[in-house]
Amino acid sequence: MSLDELQHGPARAADAADAAGAADTADVADAAEAPAKSPRRTGGGWAALRPLLLRVHFYAGLLIAPFLFLAAATGLLYAGSWQAERILYSHELTVDSVGERAVPLGTQVKAAQAAAPEGKVLGVWPAPEADATTRVIMEKPGLAEGKTLTVFVDPYTTEVRGQLTTSGDALPLRAWLSEFHASLQLGEFGRNYSELAASWLWVVALGGLALWIGRRRARKADLVVPDRKATGRRKTLSWHGTVGLWATVGLVGLSATGLTWSNYAGENIGQLQDRLGGATPSVAAKLKPGAGAAAGADAGDEHAGHVMTDGMEMPPPAPVTDIGIDKAVEAARAAGVTESLRVTLPAKGKGYVIKENDKTLPVHLDSVAVDPADGRVMDTLRFADYPLLAQLTRFGIDLHMGLTFGLANQIALAALAVAVMFLVVWGYRMWWMRRPTKENRRSVGRAQPRGAWRKLPVTLLLPLACATAVVGWFVPLLGLSLAAFLVIDLAVGFAARRRGANAAA
Repeated sequence: MSLDELQHGPARAADAADAAGAADTADVADAAEAPAKSPRRTGGGWAALRPLLLRVHFYAGLLIAPFLFLAAATGLLYAGSWQAERILYSHELTVDSVGERAVPLGTQVKAAQAAAPEGKVLGVWPAPEADATTRVIMEKPGLAEGKTLTVFVDPYTTEVRGQLTTSGDALPLRAWLSEFHASLQLGEFGRNYSELAASWLWVVALGGLALWIGRRRARKADLVVPDRKATGRRKTLSWHGTVGLWATVGLVGLSATGLTWSNYAGENIGQLQDRLGGATPSVAAKLKPGAGAAAGADAGDEHAGHVMTDGMEMPPPAPVTDIGIDKAVEAARAAGVTESLRVTLPAKGKGYVIKENDKTLPVHLDSVAVDPADGRVMDTLRFADYPLLAQLTRFGIDLHMGLTFGLANQIALAALAVAVMFLVVWGYRMWWMRRPTKENRRSVGRAQPRGAWRKLPVTLLLPLACATAVVGWFVPLLGLSLAAFLVIDLAVGFAARRRGANAAA
């Protein structure tokens, strides 16, 4: 069936008002059945705007819904990956028995190095819980970019519980599902699907919310709970509208945070955040010139005050001392950095960086930099000192990932994913149920007639056009896909007029 068949032909009153299709939210036939005491809406701005919202909602639901369904289905799998990870990798993540006291971290690191001698230690994540293992993060030749080798060590016995290729803090299962959710495992090209879904999700959610709230109904309760007396398409519409109403805040939040990871909109969001002074700060770990040299190189050094002259050879650099990871962690704990630590070992010209990574409320995300020569805390960064925008970004991303409230957060994400899938199915069902069966059994519900924008007053049309252009530029895939819809719509309309003119002739 063509788009032309979908849009044209003699449209009945119910067809014209039921135009939302994949996310239909109002119809004149239902409004006509409402009691006479229901307030009649005047022909103001809403009356002019509603047909345009219906048309946009229809095409967004019809053409973007498959991407939304895919993003929800893969997101549902990711939401369950946290618990699946604990079960599948329980041997690596936990110890057989909790000892009285953990051995020094330095000893645990040596055990990991013995198990994976080809790896270079980058960081250490001390066991965050009594029954958890310590993770030793290594760089290993042959691993893909962004991947590391993680060795899991029993902190009480130094037994190596296993080795896994990881991506950040994600073990293989969650890492695969995360990439599946982001790109369908299709690489950079596949990331366009998730960005397209995130770009339209907030538009569909907010547009549907406006249409559902603006709908005339006999009972106020029908706004927030499904109408159990309704049958057929009206019953499906009732469920679609009320579930969409309850899910709107979560869907808009997922859309906004999802865009921060995207290729095109994400870059614009990052630049805007920087300009507003909301960039995420980092602890200063750079060593000062001469820092880290052997303790003997002080004011009493026999070479102090000597000046190099021509012909003299530069003496070899003094050996660099390192207090070791245990003393570095001890210094961090003394500075108040205590929860779920992640230690990055000194790189060239830098000291230890020790961060908290407890993202459950109340969050513990403070960090310090420690001088490897003497254990001095060179810099401290408190999460409370982050710019407000950076704090909100951190909270939003962690909520999106299911971290902030732990299991409850993951259940909420799963519920939102299921809600999106049902909303899509209900939308397509309404589209199918609205088909004019008396005319053609193979047809489906028609779109809202074109030309709705012409009914908008200039005072509303100009600001709306400007806002659409700005948003389309800032969220490129939204703007490009909307432009593509308009081109297709114009082409279909032109073809329909040609057919009508030929038939009249």
